[in-house]
Amino acid sequence: MLVYDTEIQHKASRDRGAATVELRGRARQRALMVGVGPDAGSHSLDELRELLLTAGVVAAGEITQRRDQPHPNTYLGPGKITECKAAIAASEANVVACDDELTARQQRNLEQELELPVIDRTTVILDIFAAHAHTAEGKLQVELAQLEYNMARMRGLWTHLERLGGGIGTRGPGEAQIETDRRLARNRISTLRRRLTHVRQARSVMRAERERTGIPRIALAGYTNAGKSTLLNALTGADVGVRDRLFHTLDPTTRVLRAGGRNYLMTDTVGFIRKLPHQLVEAFGATLEETRVADVIVHVADGSAGDDERTEMIQAVNEVLAEIGADELPRLLVLTKVDLLDDDARQLLQMTLPRAVLVSAVNGAGLDELRSRIEEEFERMLRPVRLLIPYAEGAKLAELHRASAGLECENTPAGVIVRARLPQALAARYARFARSAEPVAATPQ
Repeated sequence: MLVYDTEIQHKASRDRGAATVELRGRARQRALMVGVGPDAGSHSLDELRELLLTAGVVAAGEITQRRDQPHPNTYLGPGKITECKAAIAASEANVVACDDELTARQQRNLEQELELPVIDRTTVILDIFAAHAHTAEGKLQVELAQLEYNMARMRGLWTHLERLGGGIGTRGPGEAQIETDRRLARNRISTLRRRLTHVRQARSVMRAERERTGIPRIALAGYTNAGKSTLLNALTGADVGVRDRLFHTLDPTTRVLRAGGRNYLMTDTVGFIRKLPHQLVEAFGATLEETRVADVIVHVADGSAGDDERTEMIQAVNEVLAEIGADELPRLLVLTKVDLLDDDARQLLQMTLPRAVLVSAVNGAGLDELRSRIEEEFERMLRPVRLLIPYAEGAKLAELHRASAGLECENTPAGVIVRARLPQALAARYARFARSAEPVAATPQ
């Protein structure tokens, strides 16, 4: 874990998308931020600074190097390493934080050159996840991600130790300490994967129960700290914890949204980020699956961010959705925090992204339009059906009333004739009750 002396209090106020964070107390860890890339510059390390603050580490300075690829052995080139040493002395940094995932060789060689601990972006993100995981499932997922990340970095850490079991009376090959540690780590990884398999099965049962009700499902997906939890609270009256910090929400929360006479299940999911570690994508598979099985994805983006920053955030979310197999699902873009923009900025934003819904969970602006747009998205996916529900199947009729608004019912000697528009999956479940007749007219779009 990254450590710090005193409580760090975040007081974030946004001015045209820029967040200012005050630290009270002096952090024990002061990091020199290092970034390498073809477009490396001062702005490219802003997100790493926010990650470090969330982890309780002060960013004491920064070094960037423009090059197509990081140096394969030391991440930085030889000249930049010399410059980095001077920056460490000037900033009194006691740790170096790199804005990429380092290989074990890069990390080891850079530590030898700088004579300081070196951490990478993945380490910081995993540390934040570990600090914010509160449920048993979340802790299992974070531990699995940390173990898988550290497995490749265990080689060579114990080369100074003698082989176990050597010496008089115990001569033999023994077992190197590194081999012992790797074996224990592999065993623990296997145990965690089994437990998470049970979690996934339990989630599958709960999803199957929700699917049985036929209630449409919405997943809130978006960049970390984009305002998903605040939006969920505003739309559903939920009381999900909200804080202005990265990765505050790790465990999905599902609440009922009522719009247009129909109920929807809306799920708040873990936020995404640029360069999201693959270990987290794999470990949080059961959680991310809530997004993949949704009927509609509401992509939440920070409307108060700068144009370039917002574009990068939207692209990062799109890449993660593609990685988890959810890129083909219907999607609705929602821009939050528009109360922080003036009228001219809001109009320009609407012109730039005309299909997006601009909302503010603080003052309620745009929430009614968002509910209407959600209805429209689901209307496009409905199919007209005409069913004959026997009187003995009263439970099925009640289920239809819960799942669909505007049912047309007609009592007949054989049962109740129902005309409705249903989602494809729900209509398939009632196929045995289907009766051929005039279809229900499509709702004008």
